[in-house]
Amino acid sequence: MDNKKALKFMTFNLRLDVKEDGINSFTNRFQRVLDIINEEKPDVIGFQEVLDSMRTRLRDSLGGYTVQGCGRDKRYHGESMLIAYRTNDFELISLDNIWLSPTPRIPGSNFGGDQSSCPRMLTTVLLKHNELETPFRFINTHLDHQGPQARYLGAMEIVQLISTYSEKFVLTGDFNALPENPEIRLITSALASRGAVDCTADLEGTFHNFGRIANSRAKIDYIFTDAECEKAYIVEDIPVNGQYYSDHNAVCALISI
Repeated sequence: MDNKKALKFMTFNLRLDVKEDGINSFTNRFQRVLDIINEEKPDVIGFQEVLDSMRTRLRDSLGGYTVQGCGRDKRYHGESMLIAYRTNDFELISLDNIWLSPTPRIPGSNFGGDQSSCPRMLTTVLLKHNELETPFRFINTHLDHQGPQARYLGAMEIVQLISTYSEKFVLTGDFNALPENPEIRLITSALASRGAVDCTADLEGTFHNFGRIANSRAKIDYIFTDAECEKAYIVEDIPVNGQYYSDHNAVCALISI
């Protein structure tokens, strides 16, 4: 078996299925989402903003991928931090769902304070590629859109969790924070001790709100790793007859594990 292998990781905020989005509702643009995945052929994907119905459609339609994750609400419904990986290439060693809160094992829990009404969580898998001897950890999350303190506490919980892992890791997600914000600075500084980097550090903004933001897009989607990041890039969202694949750009990184 090889000691290292370059794998493609993707972080992809799908945008909720909202009828008011019209032509850009998830139902209408679902085929575009599948087309992007088929074109990019990522090995592992971290999705955000995946409702129950969206999760079902992805599980039914993503040929060749195994899809893992549950909803963030107390009954495991609602938005999920969905993870997909190539079925024939990976063995799943373990799966865990953790809520970003003082009680991370209680579904639907949150920090309170300035946090929105939305629970926040992460989903993580320990995967072993068929051509590698050592498994790695993949973590996918979505921090709060409203509360800076809630985001900071969520980021702290994530880095504390990563500190308990002995394996190489890849962390993806929509962090709802700019690179200069305290929550992102916390992640980069805390994880630097184990040689981790922000693969997306040189990339431009990723949130374009279905093309409404032409310039000064917010960079809020990230891929962090303590493995070797060979390159990262934004998957351009060129509208087809006014239809985008999402309101965020998907981001890919080629990482040697």
